[in-house]
Amino acid sequence: MAVCEVCGNDYYMTFQVQAADGAVHTFDSFECAVHQLAPVCGNCGCRVVGHGAEVSGRFYCGAHCARTADERDGSQIRDAVGAHAS
Repeated sequence: MAVCEVCGNDYYMTFQVQAADGAVHTFDSFECAVHQLAPVCGNCGCRVVGHGAEVSGRFYCGAHCARTADERDGSQIRDAVGAHAS
């Protein structure tokens, strides 16, 4: 068994995630993995679990937060919510 690096649970169904920098992390749940690895929105502080947006090297949960935090570069970001293919 392996121990989750977030909660310390010693669990037989842990899994490992290899990050872009090569670091390997061990978790017992997706919740712990998100808590440890998901970036934090540079505007509202929530964890960015979906695609989010990156503007000038900062991560945001969506276009609204990107536009709010960075008026110049964030103004180029658009949400696809409600958009319909023609």
